[in-house]
Amino acid sequence: MTISLSRRVRRVSLSANAAAKLKTTTLREAGRDILDLTTGEPDFDTPEHIKRAACAAIAAGATKYTPTAGVRALREAVRRKLAAENRLDYPLAGIVVANGAKQIVFNAFAATLDEGDEVLVPVPYWPSFPDIVRFNDGTPVFLECPLEQGYKLTPEQLEAHIGPRTRWLILNSPGNPSGALYDEAELAALAAVLRRHPQVLILLDELYEHIRFDGRPPLGLLNVAPDLQARSLLVGGVSKTYAMTGWRVGFGAAPEALATAMTVVQSQAASGASSVGQAAALAAFAGGLEFLPAQVAAYRERRDLLVEALAAVDGLEVLAPQGGFFVFVRCVGLLGRRRPDGRRLDGEADVLDYLLESGVSGVAGSAYGLSPYFRLSIATATDSVVEAGRRIALACAALREELPA
Repeated sequence: MTISLSRRVRRVSLSANAAAKLKTTTLREAGRDILDLTTGEPDFDTPEHIKRAACAAIAAGATKYTPTAGVRALREAVRRKLAAENRLDYPLAGIVVANGAKQIVFNAFAATLDEGDEVLVPVPYWPSFPDIVRFNDGTPVFLECPLEQGYKLTPEQLEAHIGPRTRWLILNSPGNPSGALYDEAELAALAAVLRRHPQVLILLDELYEHIRFDGRPPLGLLNVAPDLQARSLLVGGVSKTYAMTGWRVGFGAAPEALATAMTVVQSQAASGASSVGQAAALAAFAGGLEFLPAQVAAYRERRDLLVEALAAVDGLEVLAPQGGFFVFVRCVGLLGRRRPDGRRLDGEADVLDYLLESGVSGVAGSAYGLSPYFRLSIATATDSVVEAGRRIALACAALREELPA
């Protein structure tokens, strides 16, 4: 029997991150020595007090359905977190909890996009952004921000791409995969453009807000332009800061009308997030961030080690990320060279296959909208990061230039 699939599902594809991870896992299970630098998942364990809170919630019987918008105590904790850490004031009615930050994004686009509505997506992007837009009948409009401009959107680009069907702008800082951080002046310049276009909503993905390497507290668009809060959705969660990727708890802070519409979508898609996950998230927000400086220092050390190793490799270009879990590498200088077995590297896929055979796995830059690039994760053991840099350098040194005909 042939099952006819909807146009909606045919517009999207399986996550490239997941596909790269699966390929790596398969090779490792077959006995291959592969260093896995594909996934943006903290290698640190969830703090003990958070795990204890989850166990206590189970023991107390907190295993039933939860309110669709989230348990009130957790929503109030999110309010306090936004006030204390982000210097932002939200009413409780503007706070929504979901099954991870991805569902917050999905709910928002499902609640606001009609066919033909456009969403501005700076490139490189988190791969789910354009696919979630497409799934909800919108059209992603890509604004390429290459290495030369620090992987950041300029106000001139933003102004040039806003049109009559522009519904949203996505702004991700620190960026995935780039690690780019917008400073106060850059945010102010973007805000000046947005004020001229009041119909444009703003999605602020700040999931990596605390994983930044300048030693400063989080700084977002709404700190610089608080007047834009009335048309912005701030997306956050516990996955990255608290090493809670598997707990699946994210939150959105939005104008009340949007928060209500997102709750309606969630009520028909997944209902409320896990009661145990929400109890754990509540403990996370209540427990403070004392553990975090040591973890950020470890990420910064890994960044420095990997960037130093790759910057010395002829044919690779790397810009040190300012935050997040990733190093994004341009490999155009390797194209046209030949491997020791004589095969030519014609594109980033060839480069990644060669590196995989050399014992390092990453994700193709095309998954993030830019080629030829690849992404490497530093959310893994420091020794593995160092060894990955060594293996990549050796593999690239073994390439030979294409001889002229």
